[in-house]
Amino acid sequence: QVQLVESGGGLVQPGGSLRLSCAASGNIFSRYAVAWYRQAPGKQRELVAVITTGNTIKYADVVKDRFTVSRDNAKNTVYLQMNSLKPEDTAVYYCNARLTMGGPTILPWGQGTQVTVSS
Repeated sequence: QVQLVESGGGLVQPGGSLRLSCAASGNIFSRYAVAWYRQAPGKQRELVAVITTGNTIKYADVVKDRFTVSRDNAKNTVYLQMNSLKPEDTAVYYCNARLTMGGPTILPWGQGTQVTVSS
């Protein structure tokens, strides 16, 4: 079964940057859209960004112009570059595959990676 591993999280000051990585155990990212999600304490998981196999990208309004998603199919990895981080970006970040940009997730959730934005 394909497994997802998110990494790159950490503690960063407001205004700082982090780059998250999402690696898959199988060669799936070349066939599916990949989405980043986040879940803050006490809140529902929310969609952050989606990138399709054709590199069409959609961002949540709250991260637009600050976050950039990209993919490297040869490495089976999708990245989320996060700039100008705000305390409200604090959350556990997850990735998952989708059949289409707007479709449901299709894989078991990974452990996620914690992002904490605090001074």
